[in-house]
Amino acid sequence: MFEAQTSDNHGPDLSPCEADGLAAPCLLSTEKQPHRTLLARLKAIEWHLIDWAPDLAEEIGSRRWLRGFATFAALTITALALWPNFELQAAPSMRADDKVRDEFRSQLIMPLALGGDSGRHMAAGSAVAALTSAPERPRLALTAFVASGESFMRLLQRAGVSGDDASRAASLVGATVQLDQIAPGTRVDIVLGARPAQDAPRLLESLDLRAKFDTSLTLSRSADGFAVSTHAVAIDTTPLRIRGQVGPSLYRSARAAGAPLSAIQQYLQALDGHLSLEGDIMPGDQFDMIVSYKRSANGEGQVGQVLYAGLDRGDSPVAELMRWGSGNEFYAADGLTRPVMTTQSSGLMMPVAGRITSSFGMRFHPILGYSRMHAGVDIGAGWGTPIHASASGVVSFAGRHGGHGNYVRLEHGLGLGTGYGHMSSIAVYNGERVNAGQVIGYVGSTGLSTGPHLHYEMYDHGRTVNPLGSRMATTSTTVQQIDPAQVAAFKAKLAQLKKIRPGAAINNVAMGRGNNTLLR
Repeated sequence: MFEAQTSDNHGPDLSPCEADGLAAPCLLSTEKQPHRTLLARLKAIEWHLIDWAPDLAEEIGSRRWLRGFATFAALTITALALWPNFELQAAPSMRADDKVRDEFRSQLIMPLALGGDSGRHMAAGSAVAALTSAPERPRLALTAFVASGESFMRLLQRAGVSGDDASRAASLVGATVQLDQIAPGTRVDIVLGARPAQDAPRLLESLDLRAKFDTSLTLSRSADGFAVSTHAVAIDTTPLRIRGQVGPSLYRSARAAGAPLSAIQQYLQALDGHLSLEGDIMPGDQFDMIVSYKRSANGEGQVGQVLYAGLDRGDSPVAELMRWGSGNEFYAADGLTRPVMTTQSSGLMMPVAGRITSSFGMRFHPILGYSRMHAGVDIGAGWGTPIHASASGVVSFAGRHGGHGNYVRLEHGLGLGTGYGHMSSIAVYNGERVNAGQVIGYVGSTGLSTGPHLHYEMYDHGRTVNPLGSRMATTSTTVQQIDPAQVAAFKAKLAQLKKIRPGAAINNVAMGRGNNTLLR
């Protein structure tokens, strides 16, 4: 019992190894067991299967992501730790004499921008001597253009001509052509000679300008002073004929065909006085205009008035208008005997005598570009034609009125009213009492208008009604009596114009056919 107790209290604890008779070695193995276990675990890891650089955008926060982030951090720290040090040192200042400094100066890039010369001679050496004065060209040719509102003498002085030469030159040129008729933009070629003294202005040797469309002028200096000579410029005056097909827009179709803007405006105004631009012109029609035209041998062109305005539908003419008479107005081929509408019924009268160019109702507006109600009738008349009150009444409005332009509204009583639009000027005032037939204004084209005409409205208790179809107005016609000889002359001139081929004015000059004096 005692030995057993001693053995229990003081004997070493036996490990499982002692049962095999290996007490001492087993005690040593027990002391080194943790280290051996770590090495064994490290050896047991399959390192080649570990993903050391996973995509850090996936599985954020997982063990795989943390391992990849640790790899990234370790590589970054290693790279920063091995970063080399760089030091920038300025080149030592160089003490050089003038010869060395000039050598470096000649090799700079700056001379390349100043002409590409980078040789040593860019820096002046001791062999270079300064000039007392810089040499000048013996003659200097330049070009000037007449500015708007500028006198001819001022143009010469602006070009460097002395005051005396400019005054004499302007006087001589003015004796040949009126200086105020020289158009702005006219080109003047000037040649200046040498200076009589170092500080004196250059002498005027010669100048050339296009004084008129068909005349050029040359002024030259001789021993006896200035002399002026004029030269005629060959001009072709064949009128220019332009034809084309009307598309969605007559204006755009004419522009696409090469018609000048001023000619298109005259053409539309001519048609607007004889037919409706909204209802009488259809896509597919053929527009035809003949314009007075001058073209010089140098290629300049000058557009004049529209001589003929035509519109064809198939083989039939819709309009044939030509300028005729002392008033230089457009007349239709059948217009010399065309009936003119007048009205006087139930105390009402038509405000002007003319042709109805646009009736009451829905129509396509030529300026706005869409269909809308036309609450009146348009009466074609010449610019400035007096407009008369249809009946006695009181002026309820006189002034600007939106698209009506200058507009007058009259109240005649019993709920009847009339309106007059697009006037060039108004001859009455608000509240004035007027009599039937009294002049209240003059025909114009103010507001939304394509040409001179009167927009005439009628109101029945505030509601617009058709002035020609109302119970208060009836129409009658009169026929103008024209001398048959005038009609024959008109048709002969019209036939002469219509023989002109489209584009012939340009082709004649290009082929050198000379001057055509038709309709000069």
